[in-house]
Amino acid sequence: MIKGGENYLNRSKMRAKLQEKLGESLASVIPITAIVLVLSITIAPMSLSTMALFIVGALLLIFGMSLFSLGVDMAMTPFGENMGIAMTKSRRVLPLLAICFVIGVLITIAEPDLQVLAEQVSAVPNMTLIITVAVGVGIFLVFSMLRMLFKIPLKYMLFGFYIIVFGLLAFAPNEFIPVAFDSGGVTTGPITVPFILALGVGMASIRSDKSGQNDSFGLVSLASIGPIIAVLILGIVYQPDSTDYSMVVITDYSSLAEVVLEFLRSFPSYIYEVSLAFGPIIAVFIIFNLVTHRFRGHMLVRIIIGFIYTFIGLILFLTGVNVGFMPAGTLLGWYIAESNLKYLLIPLGMIMGWFTVIAEPSVHVLNRQVEEITNGAISHKAMNRSLSIGVAIAAGLAMTRVLTGISILWFLIPGYAIALLMAFFTPPIFTGIAFDSGGVASGPMTATFLLPFAMGACDALGGNMMLDAFGVVAMVAMTPLITIQILGLAYKRRMRVAKETRAICDALPDDIIDYEEVIA
Repeated sequence: MIKGGENYLNRSKMRAKLQEKLGESLASVIPITAIVLVLSITIAPMSLSTMALFIVGALLLIFGMSLFSLGVDMAMTPFGENMGIAMTKSRRVLPLLAICFVIGVLITIAEPDLQVLAEQVSAVPNMTLIITVAVGVGIFLVFSMLRMLFKIPLKYMLFGFYIIVFGLLAFAPNEFIPVAFDSGGVTTGPITVPFILALGVGMASIRSDKSGQNDSFGLVSLASIGPIIAVLILGIVYQPDSTDYSMVVITDYSSLAEVVLEFLRSFPSYIYEVSLAFGPIIAVFIIFNLVTHRFRGHMLVRIIIGFIYTFIGLILFLTGVNVGFMPAGTLLGWYIAESNLKYLLIPLGMIMGWFTVIAEPSVHVLNRQVEEITNGAISHKAMNRSLSIGVAIAAGLAMTRVLTGISILWFLIPGYAIALLMAFFTPPIFTGIAFDSGGVASGPMTATFLLPFAMGACDALGGNMMLDAFGVVAMVAMTPLITIQILGLAYKRRMRVAKETRAICDALPDDIIDYEEVIA
């Protein structure tokens, strides 16, 4: 009877958690869906079949994000944290670094967003680009481990590596620069981010020093630099003759049944992609558990169910954004750029950027971990607002580039210079969160909606696709570095004022002033 009651309570908790995730997903997806529907009725008319694709895609997005988020909580997070703890306790440094490198390479090769980017860069064989990026992530995950082991401040490593990045720009082909920065953004996608974030939290959790909490973040930011450097070096060595890009052909369907069939035909390919993505992680989990025996009984069953939820959720999510959102984004950009209202691309891009980022599955993972690590001092609402501001600015600047053809370097160089300079004044934990946010914000929603939106507009305006449209992901990865650090400076000022107020109140008799009332 007691066992049956426990099972009932567990099922009730699971249903409540799923309902909570479903509510979060609805709040994230409905705004961008409403914007697209309004635009399609007013200034950018789309065919009924494209609209049907978009609406079905939005539904898949909502359910997929809910299951994915629940699965990450149940499986990816505890697995990553426990692995981080076990790795940090080990005193065998060289095997530890080798494991980090292998994990970085394996999970990057399987990242769905990277597969999409490789398809778009026709001048380099797909596997050449994928292996290059994967090795870059593996190497920089090793650097991340060394940083935590030797307690090196993140800001110094970021400063040094970005000097190398911008030094390489002088030698890399111009067409490769946006692709290189985009690769840093797409690499940290829905598979990589939850695992790496949890790994960092686990590694920092057994640290007893004050900087342990600060070092919980920063792994994603360093993992994002590796692909940029690797692809820039590839461009210098490979020297491709061309970097052509072919626009995706958008099919018009005659009935709702054909739209449904298109999704059904697409499911097998995304099941295959996600299976490839999960294969290495499942293999690492099995080996890890066989060696450490950390997960047993009920906890092991919970982890397995969580992996299943994550697997199904990611399939639904990727199918929804690729089949439903990509055609809508491309056509919206094309119609608006073709009309007399082409300069509306900038404000519309900003509005879509504001709402798109909160629909990124990895953003929810980061925000939840930030809130937990800081005991609520940095709320998910503050994070969402800062990220939305950053991505809105990024989308507006990206549309400005599409309209004017301004080089991306005019934005990247001063943007990263400001972000790196701010790192010397911002509380260290905010620096880690900010640079992690850049990689997290530039996920599948950016790659399959904002980027096609820019490509459609660029195609209508007759621009250079590789120079003018590519780089949206890079811009989205850059601006949160500044906005989150501004949040950190505001937090730092608030804490200083609170400390000064407390000192003044403590100096006065208790019957004159109540500190808690002053703070309230």
